[in-house]
This record gives sequence, structure tokens and C-alpha cells, in this order.
Amino acid sequence: MEKIIKVVDEKRNIIQVTTEDERWYGRTLEDPVTKLPVWQYFPSVTWICDFYPKGIGFYKWLANTGWDEAQAIKEAAGGKGSKVHQVISDLLRGVEINVEKSEYINPSTKKPEHLTFEEWEAICSFSEWYFLTRPKIIGNEIVVWNEKEKYAGTADLVCSIKDSLWIVDFKTSQSIWPSHRLQLSAYKHAREEWSNAKLLILQLGYKRNNSRYKPTEVQDCFNLFLNTKQIWEQETKGQVPYQRDYPIKISLDIEGDSNGRTEGLRKQDK
Repeated sequence: MEKIIKVVDEKRNIIQVTTEDERWYGRTLEDPVTKLPVWQYFPSVTWICDFYPKGIGFYKWLANTGWDEAQAIKEAAGGKGSKVHQVISDLLRGVEINVEKSEYINPSTKKPEHLTFEEWEAICSFSEWYFLTRPKIIGNEIVVWNEKEKYAGTADLVCSIKDSLWIVDFKTSQSIWPSHRLQLSAYKHAREEWSNAKLLILQLGYKRNNSRYKPTEVQDCFNLFLNTKQIWEQETKGQVPYQRDYPIKISLDIEGDSNGRTEGLRKQDK
């Protein structure tokens, strides 16, 4: 099973560890006894939210579609959503995107690809929402870490709109699922300064109106998220990211002077 490890917050030394069916966030802390760095891992918000019941409609669709076809659809949708998120992140950093030249990594194929028509349509709809709304950007792709409840995640966008603080989550799906509300609620309660924030799901490339986007304000349901986390804890009991002990420094006794040495530190297995 492939493991993808990437740094998501360099300043705080936070990494994201993803496999086919789990996702962790990790950071280094100082061991109080040895004074050496040790890894601390929390589950991701999206992984926890996957344990929320999806409803009878989803299971009917799954039965009619079949498992293999459903997985293929899921991977395609995930690739589309990831590329759209990457482009929006670049746009918010001031990068100009050229549909004919720009390429982005598809996590399903691990290869750079040009943007498809549907992806470009979703990006254009974000641009329209942005110019109409004129949000004041506070940050995008913000990694959150809730020490009390022991979870972590990444908020797509935090901004101010008409003097109100908003946490915005981008979706390229045509439907809003209950787990989407849980996801935003978890982000809101990860930082004290976001306690009064409003929550917005922004569907991009939406096909049921002329604007091609749909903003939906959702209500805080943090208690439901915590209940779902209890289910996650029960179903994943004992699961931790696979690790090995590797040294952080190695030198060889090339000249035979016995000066070679290894200094140990538990490192994330790559």
C-alpha cells in the first residue's frame, strides 16, 4: 500500500501521512526525558468524517453502481477536486493560471496533467464568486491542530466578508453531505479565534444554476463531529502510522580511526 508523506506546515514542522484508507497529521515534540524529538500523530478531520453515516441514498447508489465502479468514480472525483484546490491555492497567492499551459498533479495518477473542461469551469466559477464577493483573505490551506480533542486538518479558506469571519470549504461535488458540515465545524473549534466564525460550503462547477457555483451557509454541529470521532476511535482502535527507527546522523569510519558514529532519532518511515 502506497504511503504519501508531505510537509503541510513547515514553520510548525507538521506533516501529512496518507494511505489508501487513512490519513494522519504528525508533528515533532521534545521527549521530556531524553530531550530528543518524538512524533505525535492525530487523525485528520476528513478521515474521521468518513465514519459518519452516509444515508440510504448513498448505499442505494453503491448497490446500483457496484464497488469497483464506485471506487473509480471516487478516484476521478478526488483527482478533479485536488487539482481545483491546487489552482485556487495558486490564485489566492497571486499566480496567474493559463488553461493552455498550466499543469497540476493528479493524485490518482501521480502525474502532471492539463486542466479538463470541468476543472476549468469550476475554477472560473470560483473566480466569479471571488470578484462578486470580494472576500478579505486571512489565509488559505491553513493547517489546524486541536490538542484538546486530538485531531488535525486543513481549512481551505478563512476570510472576512462584510465584517463577518467565514471558514470556507470548496467542493466540486453536486451535493452537500452531512459529513461536510462536520468537517467545517471541526475546523471552527480548532482555533479559539475562530469561535464566532460562520461556515460556508462553496460548490464549484455547480450544474444546477447559471452562475455555476453555489454558496451554502451551514450550522455548527461540533457535537456530531465529536460523536463521529468516538465511532472512529472504536473502529480504528490500535491503528497508528507505521514507523521505523532511523538515525538522524550517520558518519563512516573511512580512515579506520573509530570515529564513525550513529546518532539515533525516531524518524517517519518513508
